[in-house]
Amino acid sequence: MKLKIALLGSTGSIGRQVVNCVNRYPERFEIISLAACSNAALLSEQIKTLHPKIAALADERYAKDVVVESGTKFYSGRSATLEAVTEEADLVFVAIMGFAGLESVIKAINLKKNVALANKETLVAGGEIVTALAKEKGVELIPVDSEHSAIWQSMYLDKKTPFKRLLITASGGAFRDVPLEELGNMKARDALKHPNWVMGKKITIDCATMVNKGLEVIEAKWLFDCPYDKIGVLYHPESIVHSLVEYPDGALIAQLGYPSMELPISLALSYPERLEGAPTLDLVGKTLHFDQVSLKRYPCFKVILEGAKAGGNIPCALSAANEEIVKLYLNDEITFSEIYDYLAYVLDKTPKRRVDYEELVRTDGEARKLVLDRFPRR
Repeated sequence: MKLKIALLGSTGSIGRQVVNCVNRYPERFEIISLAACSNAALLSEQIKTLHPKIAALADERYAKDVVVESGTKFYSGRSATLEAVTEEADLVFVAIMGFAGLESVIKAINLKKNVALANKETLVAGGEIVTALAKEKGVELIPVDSEHSAIWQSMYLDKKTPFKRLLITASGGAFRDVPLEELGNMKARDALKHPNWVMGKKITIDCATMVNKGLEVIEAKWLFDCPYDKIGVLYHPESIVHSLVEYPDGALIAQLGYPSMELPISLALSYPERLEGAPTLDLVGKTLHFDQVSLKRYPCFKVILEGAKAGGNIPCALSAANEEIVKLYLNDEITFSEIYDYLAYVLDKTPKRRVDYEELVRTDGEARKLVLDRFPRR
């Protein structure tokens, strides 16, 4: 029997790789619903080749450009993505970027569907809500981020495995070797030249600031029910060791692999089995390095950790603010050093409040407004 997949974020970097994996194993997987943000052309192509029962485009401005095949029901608008979270799916694969993923994950869990999670912000903003609901409904949250998949694999695919500490690795991004005095004026076009990974624009900028590692620490807390003092981050420029788990007897179990998302995507779909097809790694001639993360080079990482430890709605605020800040940076409207200034400003200005969905929506909007109100329109 085929695994029926609802794929949210189908036209993004992760979504396209999910489609590739499904196409390699048509006898095992079937995508029954698709949701995208604004890429009408690619969504149309996916509808033509995959023949989903449901397709959705969140940005209504481009809905008229979507070519819909007979047999596919099409939705557009802000809530369209929720229509792709369907009762018929066995697995909801969430590859949407940003806070928008949270509502879809909550719906999937309420439908008692397992969730393959490639959306950091869902757990960063709403980890307390999501993990409690998943436990109540008996739903599994399957990690797709390479670091969290690596931890999961190093725990023998069992999150209940006792451990002493989690160690997340960080490549350092495109500016890891740039002299500190030159960092502030580095442009977005240079930040997008990641030395190891090929990813979407936002996550690549987040690698350069190491905001992504701070968010991954928060994500690990919720995925593995782990206090922050048992989560460490190691600078590892080669991106070969994707993360490690330290056990009480001193053993370090790590997952190594080629720097590609294909393996964690494939495993999220086939778990508990492993499929062929991901690129393999040859260790001959490789030298691996590990070090502490420099907070002078990565001050944004420190801000995210401070927000994590503050808890409540603060991580939600920083995640939302970062989305808006990265947009400004990608448009060359602020400098690289101003990313830190804006994040620190939002951390300082956001009052801590309780965590429920309505409060998170409010916090998300307020944090974005703090960024945009502070930005001097030119």
